[in-house]
Amino acid sequence: MPKFSALFFLALASLSLIATAPSPAPQEVRYGFLFSGNRAGEAVSRVEANGERVYTFEFNDRGRGPKTSTRVRLDDKGLPTFVEITGNDYWKVPVEERFEWKEGRAVWKNGSEKEDRELRQPAFYLSLNGPPQETELLARALLAAGGRLPVLPTGEAVIEKVSSLEVKGTGGSRKVDLYAISGLGFTPGYVWLDAERNLFASVGGWAALFLEGWESAVPELTKVQDAAVAARQKDLAAKLARRPAGSLTIRHARLFDPETGAVRPESTVVVSGHRIQAVGPDGEVQVPPEGEVVDAKGKMLLPGLWDMHTHLGEDQGLMHLAAGVTTVRDLANDTDKLLDMRRRWDAGEALGPRVLMAGFMDGPGPFAGPTKVLVDTEEEALAAVDNYARLGFVQIKLYSSLDPKLVPAIVQRAHRHGMRVSGHIPNGMTAEQAVRAGFDEIQHVNFLILNFLPPEIDTRTPARFTEVAKHASELDLNSERVRNFIGLLKERGTVSDPTLVAFEGMFTGRADQLDPSLAMVADRFPAQVRRSLYGGGLNPPADLVQRYRDSYRAMQNMVRALHDAGVTIVAGTDAMPGFSLHRELELYVDSGIPAPEVLRIATLGAARVMKRDGELGTLAPGKLADMILVDGDPTKNISDIRRVALTIKDGTVYDPAALYGAIGVKPAL
Repeated sequence: MPKFSALFFLALASLSLIATAPSPAPQEVRYGFLFSGNRAGEAVSRVEANGERVYTFEFNDRGRGPKTSTRVRLDDKGLPTFVEITGNDYWKVPVEERFEWKEGRAVWKNGSEKEDRELRQPAFYLSLNGPPQETELLARALLAAGGRLPVLPTGEAVIEKVSSLEVKGTGGSRKVDLYAISGLGFTPGYVWLDAERNLFASVGGWAALFLEGWESAVPELTKVQDAAVAARQKDLAAKLARRPAGSLTIRHARLFDPETGAVRPESTVVVSGHRIQAVGPDGEVQVPPEGEVVDAKGKMLLPGLWDMHTHLGEDQGLMHLAAGVTTVRDLANDTDKLLDMRRRWDAGEALGPRVLMAGFMDGPGPFAGPTKVLVDTEEEALAAVDNYARLGFVQIKLYSSLDPKLVPAIVQRAHRHGMRVSGHIPNGMTAEQAVRAGFDEIQHVNFLILNFLPPEIDTRTPARFTEVAKHASELDLNSERVRNFIGLLKERGTVSDPTLVAFEGMFTGRADQLDPSLAMVADRFPAQVRRSLYGGGLNPPADLVQRYRDSYRAMQNMVRALHDAGVTIVAGTDAMPGFSLHRELELYVDSGIPAPEVLRIATLGAARVMKRDGELGTLAPGKLADMILVDGDPTKNISDIRRVALTIKDGTVYDPAALYGAIGVKPAL
């Protein structure tokens, strides 16, 4: 479930550059907005006679999405002196944001900030809820300042040109230039400008903003931009990945065995190439005479972690590895992009974990999920399953707008290919019905709660969150109905992927506080990323705040009940890479699951679910060399899992501190 803010759009929005003698700006410019290849919204920019800028922006993401109106006034350097934003944010929470600079003082107020500051040097105010067009103003100010400029509340932005391209479309042909803006996030954001240095398009990830009438140029722009990103990643991989020339030996480690939950002190592991050669007590394992030796000094050695619910982006691989995540399962993505990303990660051309792929499909409609694979008939559905199987996908993920009548046929065909089937529960179907129809797994714990709520709830919409937030606390987990349902999950071997971390901030967050799922690491992030962690999720009215918190605890209690009943759980996040998996594991322990069992869930348990335990999940001779060294004991204090000192994936060695440094993240203390 993506979280959108003004900082998100800094990576997607345009940067119009100022020329020496700029031509008069048009009175109104329109932009289209694509989300996962589908038309989802629009942006409009207007310059009024008095020079005031007026921007509107909105898009729809399955019933969610922002709708804002922004008014901006600029000084002679292009810096905002007045900003006013109204409307609603991604979660439909009302937005009222205001900034004013006057007589050397900057004053601003939004949902999470209220500041009055003396401004001693020029700076650009970055709004929390502004439209993508705001970045156009930032770029003009940057160019006027020589390419580098302080930003408010803190930090510095830098702009540079990357490459050029001639594109053709219904409007003729245009020369466009690719620019990058950095300093505001983990990685640079990219934008396309035309020869007159006006906004043309901003593409990448799930979204694309483009000058109205030029949608046909988006694929070519994306291809060229992806090549630029790949070149950057290849350079990082060459600097940050290290494959030992000979063997690699780790000595004096406290080895965690997920099979038994035991910790074996003073252990040695020898790696040769991609695989583990030997494992045993110090002194009993022969150390190769030539090769690299790492003295673990009593640190804990574990199999690499698994995140079983991701939606991968180009730069996320580095974040996973830094956190000790060596294998992930991608549960919805652009097929071509995912295949290319995985190929480059496997080849060492970029940094990233092992990737298991799930093919995503939904039914057409106003709440269709972010996919191009929309099926309306059994023939279309089966063809999609066959194609995913041909491409090497190991699982099918179904979504909320899919016609429930198609589920049995999809399950049968997928199982014939040896593929798992999981997903959201299609609207009009209950979780119990999905299990009986052959679902191998259910994503998100809210769908388990919805099994006991009124059937008329439209689960294609955000009601699948809000109704659970209002009523989960009323559910009696000891009732016969709930016990029978959990028993059915156990009987059928149905797996739960609860993604508790995805709901923590949504249900319990407050606009004036850091997202609770990332609050403990926020100080390590770049300043503008840290600022984006305020928002408050669903932001319930005052009389429902405690109920939402109680409902979140009920979700945790459901996860504990599943575990106690022997239902298989996998640790997935659907949230920020790496850091969110650590939090997911902490939430399991907070729910009442013992820490050693939680570590088993995140290693061997995941490998068994995906039928990869013959090569992964434990540290044993012959298995693939995926492991992490942790400075602490997460079997006693699960939060020590955040202190990854060394990551090894497929025999390649990574220093987490160096990986984090490449994206502006401070190492764990």
